[in-house]
Amino acid sequence: MIKLYDSGVYLVNGKDIVPEAEAARVAGMTGKEVCPGEAKKGTIAYSILKAHNTADTMDHLRIRFDSMASHDITFVGIIQTAIASGMERFPLPYVLTNCHNSLCAVGGTINEDDHMFGLTAAQKYGGIYVPPHIAVIHQYMRETMAGCGKMILGSDSHTRYGALGTIAIGEGGGELGKQLLEDTYDIAYPGVVAVYLDGEPAPYVGPQDIALAIVAAVFKKGYVKNKVMEFVGPGITKMTTDYRNGIDVMTTETTCLSSVWRTDADTKEYLASHGRPEDYRELNPADVTYYDGCVYVDLSSIKPMIALPFHPSNAFEIDELNANLEDILRGIEAEADRVADGRAKFTLLDKVKDGRLQVQQGIIAGCAGGNYTNVVEAANMLRGRSCGQGEFSLDIYPSSQPVMIDLTRKGYVADLMTAGAIVKTAFCGPCFGAGDTPMHNGLSIRHTTRNFPNREGSKPGSGQMAAAALMDARSIAATAANGGILTSAEQYDCWGNVPAHDYDDTVYKVRVYQGFGKADPSVELFDGPNIKPWPEMEALADNILLKVCSKILDEVTTTDELIPSGETSAYRSNPLGLAEFTLSRRDPGYVGRSKEVDRTERCRVSGGSAAEMDAALSDVYAVIRTIPGSENIDTQKIQIGSMVYANKPGDGSAREQAASCQRVLGGLANITQEYATKRYRSNVMNWGMIPFHLKGSPEAFEVGDYIYVPGIRKALDGDLSDIRAYVVKNGKALPIELYILDMTETEREIVKAGCLINFNKNRKKNS
Repeated sequence: MIKLYDSGVYLVNGKDIVPEAEAARVAGMTGKEVCPGEAKKGTIAYSILKAHNTADTMDHLRIRFDSMASHDITFVGIIQTAIASGMERFPLPYVLTNCHNSLCAVGGTINEDDHMFGLTAAQKYGGIYVPPHIAVIHQYMRETMAGCGKMILGSDSHTRYGALGTIAIGEGGGELGKQLLEDTYDIAYPGVVAVYLDGEPAPYVGPQDIALAIVAAVFKKGYVKNKVMEFVGPGITKMTTDYRNGIDVMTTETTCLSSVWRTDADTKEYLASHGRPEDYRELNPADVTYYDGCVYVDLSSIKPMIALPFHPSNAFEIDELNANLEDILRGIEAEADRVADGRAKFTLLDKVKDGRLQVQQGIIAGCAGGNYTNVVEAANMLRGRSCGQGEFSLDIYPSSQPVMIDLTRKGYVADLMTAGAIVKTAFCGPCFGAGDTPMHNGLSIRHTTRNFPNREGSKPGSGQMAAAALMDARSIAATAANGGILTSAEQYDCWGNVPAHDYDDTVYKVRVYQGFGKADPSVELFDGPNIKPWPEMEALADNILLKVCSKILDEVTTTDELIPSGETSAYRSNPLGLAEFTLSRRDPGYVGRSKEVDRTERCRVSGGSAAEMDAALSDVYAVIRTIPGSENIDTQKIQIGSMVYANKPGDGSAREQAASCQRVLGGLANITQEYATKRYRSNVMNWGMIPFHLKGSPEAFEVGDYIYVPGIRKALDGDLSDIRAYVVKNGKALPIELYILDMTETEREIVKAGCLINFNKNRKKNS
């Protein structure tokens, strides 16, 4: 059972939940009067945020982190941005892992060029470099960097180390660039929601089962959006820290800002066994603590789960799915038709055989599935059994070489391999479509973090489509033992025999470059033909004209749809090359439309006639001159850019390219009803685009229409709540109401400068 409280709650002595409306009862229990404002300071989150806040108020935080982490899809662009902004060294420990573009097989030299850029950057600026196949980013940070009371920033959305008492946040590269320039992460104090774990999970229930149940309960309600999830309650002690890590990393899929857990003797043992006993301290909420909400989880009620395509929140108990197989699968097929938009076909009902669902592939991998405990449980299930000789295959990626070494020494790797599973090195590829793409029309079950549309590697535009469902390693192993027939781990009694992990970090000592504090300016950065600098960006003009280049009316638009994952990641160091893929799996005409707008704007900037580049602009300008206050405007000084409308964009990855690709194609703004995540909105602003919201529906404009926004720079200096704008079409200027949610002073200046790089250049020039 999972229960969401309708209002705030008090937690008394770490065990009693008292709804806010019954605050008088708290006074009776403690003998003290309480108020939410003071009791909010009792959260673990408050103490950690306060310790890292450089502002003189806790209402608006200015955070400096203890360390940072990036992988090989993001670190090149981040470092290039910081260099262009004047960075001379890494001022804090910065870990560069190579776990996303690990395979140097597609695109020629591109991936290894990026890796060598990372190594030379670590040498030149004083960083920590983890070579390919050594560890996935989040496992390395758990094993070597996370600790109680720390804060870590990562350029990956699954930057979560809460089970180790660390508040970790996944953000776009611009926010990491700010830390490299010794600026701060600026955010209003977030709400904090208690996740109260009670009871004890059954032996056959794994961390992914618990995580999917929580995600399903909170995601669609937005219950924890942009808040900190603080895990409390007696159920925590019923799980090891390695197990907790598997739940914690999935909190990203709730759209929360971050997470943190109370710590205990097992946390202490985990850190001690990883050679860092000094990083432990006991973290608990105060005797009386106020939370902005509460998610009550009875762990003993959780059953093996499956999150069907196309979102982690689309979760069912496996038993429920099997009991209603055809009805549920028919609904997924309908959703697949919407995702494919007539370009491909995906079916599930044809995979039902004798009332059971036949799966084509299983994957246990990455920061969620590749943990030591999960792989041991899978090996215990498959020992002496077989994955079969049919279409089903099983691949397993332990999350780091230290995990792999221990699994090998204890014989688990041999158990898995002799059962027919393929054991591979640490790699994040199966999570985002760069490894183990299923066959066309195939269904993959995965203990990874995400199953968004096409994230498993589908290319609907080429008629190729598959899908992924999320499951725990235990049920995946049970399914493998049945040759791919979907099976709940509850059907077997082989769980819980997991010996302590014997951590050996020798491989880190001999292969990881530890350069923090050892910057060597004489080192030359490695370059390659695909490593390109950011193009010049214009500053924002006083008046802008936006051409609607895409209009997406889906309930939610993921970052994978804004810029696809998978093979496109080979171009992450080439801004213009990567931009060619923008919205390619959602709106293939977007890039061409945006390029036309950008050509018109470049002509204007160089002194040419925009109207000659786009004949329609003559009529648009004539209408603009009918708007009060714009009668005598010099149309040659109106900045022209592309715009995307989406109802709720940005769910999923932290990758900044979801915004930067729009920008390098000439994007000036997004118009939305709501941003799915803070991190995507931050990316939009850091790349100099205006994060508009629309009052009312988007019926007034369509793709190809123009929206004129006069006096935008002045508006950015105001309260942002009411911004004049006009849809220019059919010879008329139709008013629409735009607004922008609160922006910090720095964010306003970044957008006016045209991007974070320009802002920092201007600041350096004026210093």
